Amino acid sequence: MAVNTSPDTPLPVGEVSRMIGGWIDRLGAVWVEGQITQLSRRPGAGVVFLTLRDPSHDISVGVTCYRQVFDAVADVVGEGARVVVLAKPEWYAPRGQLSLRAAEIRPVGVGELLARLEQLKKTLAAEGLFAPERKKPLPFLPQLIGLVCGRASAAERDVLENARHRWPAVRFEVRNVAVQGVHAVPQVVQAVKELDAREDVDVIVVARGGGSVEDLLPFSDEQLVRAVAQCRTPVVSAIGHEPDNPLLDHVADLRASTPTDAAKKVVPDVGEEFERVRMLRDRARRCAHAAVEREERGLAHALARPSMEDPHRMLDERADHVASLLDRGRRTLGHLLDRADSELTHTHARVVALSPAATLRRGYAVLQQADGHVVRDPAGVAAGETLRARVAEGEFTVRVDAVDAVDAVDAVDV
Repeated sequence: MAVNTSPDTPLPVGEVSRMIGGWIDRLGAVWVEGQITQLSRRPGAGVVFLTLRDPSHDISVGVTCYRQVFDAVADVVGEGARVVVLAKPEWYAPRGQLSLRAAEIRPVGVGELLARLEQLKKTLAAEGLFAPERKKPLPFLPQLIGLVCGRASAAERDVLENARHRWPAVRFEVRNVAVQGVHAVPQVVQAVKELDAREDVDVIVVARGGGSVEDLLPFSDEQLVRAVAQCRTPVVSAIGHEPDNPLLDHVADLRASTPTDAAKKVVPDVGEEFERVRMLRDRARRCAHAAVEREERGLAHALARPSMEDPHRMLDERADHVASLLDRGRRTLGHLLDRADSELTHTHARVVALSPAATLRRGYAVLQQADGHVVRDPAGVAAGETLRARVAEGEFTVRVDAVDAVDAVDAVDV
């Protein structure tokens, strides 16, 4: 419960320490898991001192136990081992220090670790952290590569030497960290975040040589897996050898079987690229030459045709035929015109012979009444009626004296 205090009524340090001890005493015994980082077994001492650390966080707590408790597992437990401890928290009031009094220590077996990793793998996979669509493609030619590895390690040497052998101009930004033990996870996470924050880093390689399952446990830590999943920069996992498969391999954008394989996959080989360029250039040259030769053959074939060798030959061959057809057409048209002219002449002669004008020229006349009607019957005229007589050379008027004869002409009008 909260304690009421004020600047005027403060609590003494001893009282505060006593109260903290009372709260801790009420916690009771608990099972705690961690990794042993320091182990002190003094000869003849009845108490063993060790430090238990959380591998995923920078948190440690001191543990004490009687020698007989530790001797029960001394053959299988040492520094770096992961253990489960049944301990009761204790508060040492004079120094204000928290520790654990261990009543039982159990080593965490490989089988149990693998089972926990498998459960963590399923949990992270269900969240989609291993989904293929999340993986980012690597740049073809990175200008700056971030490398996270152990100091002066074989993994660092393999990556640097092989990458520079393949592409001498490649540059690296190296972060040397602990790659096993309790400090591995926080250091690797910090290095990955630092490299990811840099705009000039194109790809990040996390490399480590092979090792036991316990040695590679930091690269299956949930904190590291989530940190890599949040990176905007592509990450390559090069942990261990071909059989090793930490969870980092699943979340990384590319898994390399070894650090050497990572160098081969991150940068192209300059010799291979020159050879590929040469092959493509030769192929393009062959294609261009083949296209030109094909067009030249087509042009030569077209020029070899008779119509192209002597363009006027066809005209000359057809000229006589055209002239013959032209003469034939003219003769035919002349015959048709002559025959039509003859027929027209005969028709004209017949028309002229049968025309009224020809009859008048033979001495006949046409009598017309005043209204223009032609007189055909003497009964159609009356005595004293004036008629118009039309002859070949003109016309004149006549007067009818009697119905049966015309005996006088009063006037002539031509």
